Amino acid sequence: MQKPSDPRREVLTGLLGLGSQSSRKSYYPELLARLEELEEERNRYKWLFENALHGIFQASLEDGLRAANKSLARMLGYGSVSALVSARCSLAEQFFIGGEEEFQRIRHQLLRKGEISGYETRLRRADGSLLDVRMNIQLRPDAADHVIEAFVADVTERKQAQLAMQQLNDELEQRVQQRTRELEALNESLRYEIIEHERTQGELRKARDAAEQANRSKDRYLAAASHDLLQPLNAARLLISTLREAPLEESAGLLVERSHTALESAEDMLSDLLDISRLDQPNLQPDYSDCVVADVLEPLLSEFDGVAEAAGVALRGRVSGHVVHTDYRLLSRILRNFISNAIRYTERGGVLVGCRVRGSELSIQVWDTGRGIARGDFQRIFQEFNQLDAGKASQRRGVGLGLAIVDRIARLLNARVEVQSRLGRGSMFAVSIPLAVAGQRRQDSASTQLLSSLDVPLHGRRLLVLDNEQMILQSMRGLLEQWGAEVLTAVDLEQAQALLGDQPPDALLVDFHLDGGRTGGEAVAALRAQFACQLPAIMITADRSETCRQVARELDIMVLNKPLKAGKLRAILGKLLSNSD
Repeated sequence: MQKPSDPRREVLTGLLGLGSQSSRKSYYPELLARLEELEEERNRYKWLFENALHGIFQASLEDGLRAANKSLARMLGYGSVSALVSARCSLAEQFFIGGEEEFQRIRHQLLRKGEISGYETRLRRADGSLLDVRMNIQLRPDAADHVIEAFVADVTERKQAQLAMQQLNDELEQRVQQRTRELEALNESLRYEIIEHERTQGELRKARDAAEQANRSKDRYLAAASHDLLQPLNAARLLISTLREAPLEESAGLLVERSHTALESAEDMLSDLLDISRLDQPNLQPDYSDCVVADVLEPLLSEFDGVAEAAGVALRGRVSGHVVHTDYRLLSRILRNFISNAIRYTERGGVLVGCRVRGSELSIQVWDTGRGIARGDFQRIFQEFNQLDAGKASQRRGVGLGLAIVDRIARLLNARVEVQSRLGRGSMFAVSIPLAVAGQRRQDSASTQLLSSLDVPLHGRRLLVLDNEQMILQSMRGLLEQWGAEVLTAVDLEQAQALLGDQPPDALLVDFHLDGGRTGGEAVAALRAQFACQLPAIMITADRSETCRQVARELDIMVLNKPLKAGKLRAILGKLLSNSD
């Protein structure tokens, strides 16, 4: 007699297509094919598990290590997976280097979040050595006994690279500290000499004390060369520049000039330290483009015109209209150092800046009538923290990084630097840059027009200064108003829009970092959209990162780094307004 049917069995066999003997026979081939596919899929995942480059393991938070692949066994120095599993079965006691405490932290986070990404720790290898690893751990939601699966990557090489970089930074800091101590010793010697010779001159003693305080501040700047230091230094430079152009009594003018000299020295040293640090970064890449040489030289000549006049040196320039293919900013840094050194080491005579075509390159040359350099010192002057006549305290300027920066930039640009000099007759420094399209030349850049293109009066110009520091706003207002401009200052975009109303400014001067995580680039874009025109803009910032410069390039904004040189600001601002007319 036929057995009564089980309803649940009938449902199951129906779902599998096995409801009757005839049905089972018809579905056997299809079922076997499906089983074979599942077996192939299983074998494929098994092969991936066993041969993965990274270590993989499966474990229970309660029972410990269950399975692992060959890569993990090799990483931890075991001859087989079974040897690893048997030796490290307990996660709390035998696997994590931190033992029970580290295991409980991991367990708590997994039970709370379900996964841990990028967890870095150290595992002990079979021979007792330690291995730096990075793990991604996940709690399987379909397992009732808290099963975890983890991927393990060996990050030992990365850790070693970080340690090497830290060692290099420590060495540089030690060298800076050593140089600082030498400067402090020289300043102390100079201070005692001044006290001995000027003891009875009360007014001059006050001026001397102010200069020495600036020198001590300069030493502190060297020890704290950081982004935060640039903000107050920039404000001080702007205020001093404003005072220098104001009519003052002779004694007050002397104090202003000495303060200006001290601030300028501190600025040069800090900028050199930041630049040399940035140039040492392996990921720094030049931003190549075609640029007219006159666009590089004209602002520099205008910027250094006042410096040369104060030093009693005649500065002349024969500007070329040729177009070169290079990084505008880095080339400008090389030429700025050349011109600055030429003026600094020329006691009488003049400095000439000119260009000469040599095949497919343009040689930009800076000639001076200074003291000259001995041929045996040509290589030494490009070394870090090296200055000729360094023993003469009165002649020391900076920390000896100017030409070292030139050398780094030249190597970065694959440019050739040339030196010619005769003792007592003068020197010539040159950099050779590839020309752009053959024959391309700007026709309107004669040397007689050098400063006329920059001599744009600021009287009546409406300028907007946007910065989240009130001290910077006040300093910029004082300087720009002294040049005859109408200045509006704002701390954010909303305040700027309210001040401007319906009348657009002639130019924008914005900081990169504003309050609330907003940037000056966003403010420039918003104001240009509001007034439906390409407002000229200058980004004045202490941020020297590539991110800041990329934003400026995308918006076609000129970048000036803090601390700001008043002469350079005036030259760039004049050129910008001239081009917009």
